[in-house]
Amino acid sequence: MPNHRQSLTARGLLLDMDGTLVDSDAVVERVWSDWAVSKGLDPAEVLRTAHGRQGHLTMAELFPDRPAEVNHEENRALLARETREVDGIVPVGGAVEFMTAVRQVPHALVTSADTGLATARMAAAGVRMPDVRITAEQVSASKPDPEGFLKGAAELGLAAGECVAFEDSLPGITAALAAGMRVVGVGARAAAYGPTVHVADLTRVDVERLPDGGIRLHFAN
Repeated sequence: MPNHRQSLTARGLLLDMDGTLVDSDAVVERVWSDWAVSKGLDPAEVLRTAHGRQGHLTMAELFPDRPAEVNHEENRALLARETREVDGIVPVGGAVEFMTAVRQVPHALVTSADTGLATARMAAAGVRMPDVRITAEQVSASKPDPEGFLKGAAELGLAAGECVAFEDSLPGITAALAAGMRVVGVGARAAAYGPTVHVADLTRVDVERLPDGGIRLHFAN
């Protein structure tokens, strides 16, 4: 048995997709690097901004004086390409087993991706799609706004404080904390953003179902 250092108890889980369950970095880097070069921007700088939020918001930050409709139009084109391109998409370590372990526990996907993109990436990675999911179409404000996480908790019939969120990005961790949730930061980049607990990947999380229907998460060294 691993030597457990920390645990969290919850009644429900809210799960980000990209970087948390699915490693889509290869596709994201290809698509956004091409877009950045086409605009005369540094791809590395664009990628630092793009992770964890809807694409039109990234564009708005990079081009604050550009009309919103232009950002939305270009974002639709990028989304279509991202949905088509699944080469290089793989599960985050332990994601398949983790999703099996939480099957009988209240849980929801909370992602900045739209339904089409989320469906394509989860399928490409071979990761089970939760029955409850909050996608881009269902929110009026993207992460770092807490709306998506609050809606996810409501869909599960739970208070925000009863849920633990799993996230990898600054916008996502900020959103979950603002919603009043404890946050498990997944992956190298999450460590810098102040999650409640940090793990390298989901192989470091053990799931214990409790007699009252709750869940205890154990985090290994």
